[in-house]
Amino acid sequence: MRAPPLQVALCLTFLGAALACGGGSRSGAAGVAGDPGNGGSLDGAQIFPQDNPWNTDIYSAPVDLDSDALIASIGSATGLHPDFGTSWDGAPIGIPYVLVPATQPKVPVAFGYPDESDPGPYPIPADAPIEGGPASQGDRHVLVLDLAARKLYELYAAYPVGGGVSWTAGSGAIFDLASDALRPAGWTSADAAGLPIFPGLVRYDEVEAGAIQHALRFTVQHTREAYVPPARHWASSSTSPGLPPMGMRVRLKASVKITGFTPHVKTILLALQHYGMFVADNGSNWYLSGTHDTRWDDGELSALAAIKGSDFEVVQMTGLQTPP
Repeated sequence: MRAPPLQVALCLTFLGAALACGGGSRSGAAGVAGDPGNGGSLDGAQIFPQDNPWNTDIYSAPVDLDSDALIASIGSATGLHPDFGTSWDGAPIGIPYVLVPATQPKVPVAFGYPDESDPGPYPIPADAPIEGGPASQGDRHVLVLDLAARKLYELYAAYPVGGGVSWTAGSGAIFDLASDALRPAGWTSADAAGLPIFPGLVRYDEVEAGAIQHALRFTVQHTREAYVPPARHWASSSTSPGLPPMGMRVRLKASVKITGFTPHVKTILLALQHYGMFVADNGSNWYLSGTHDTRWDDGELSALAAIKGSDFEVVQMTGLQTPP
């Protein structure tokens, strides 16, 4: 569960038109990722430039000197948990997204925390999928991709108003997918760390194709009042150096054998060895983020639990930011 911008004490409990999704959307412009009939695949489109931190192979990067202590704070014996799949207890699990064409009408968004949100309007379809479903009491992320304009729009705590003619949200961020620019220092996004959410998701289309060539996103229960780039925001009051800062990157050790896993799971684990995953939010320990998709095999994904915290190491951190 993410935390709000720094100045707020209250905790609130993301080519071209050819990729526009097909029918099934009341707006006629968008398709819901996770429905194989609605064209959720990006067809290999790259998110952010090749030199972006999300797309950087860190297989051979040095290990941080405090790696052991930081891993222990998250849980050395705790298993990796796929926080995505088909459904659980009648609700969709994972974070959905929607692809829209350049012609998608933009609608106004009223933010609870406007100081660190990018003002609208946002091209949100009236029936855009909401994390956890329309009745969700969780983070309610809404991710919208306009690949023609190379823009990613993300909302946290999003609610449609008047059937979607406008929206309210806790916070929101717009990312230029052709740029390496970060959010202003100290700013949140739709995520606690001030990072984009979409680039860090395990997506079915990539797993099915057999390659994930970008870093992933995960949560930990306790974080530090600090962040390291590309993160831009912390969401904790603890100054303990034994806790991970937002943006800390871990990778699966090269010594971990992945030959016994299914091809889908092996693809995820290879990505964790080569690209790792960023601490992006406060939440359950070792919860790996991915998309909601009806094609996932939840039983297959559960094999990820065999990977323990001790199988990871922290990539050397630089540029640590703490309170003045």
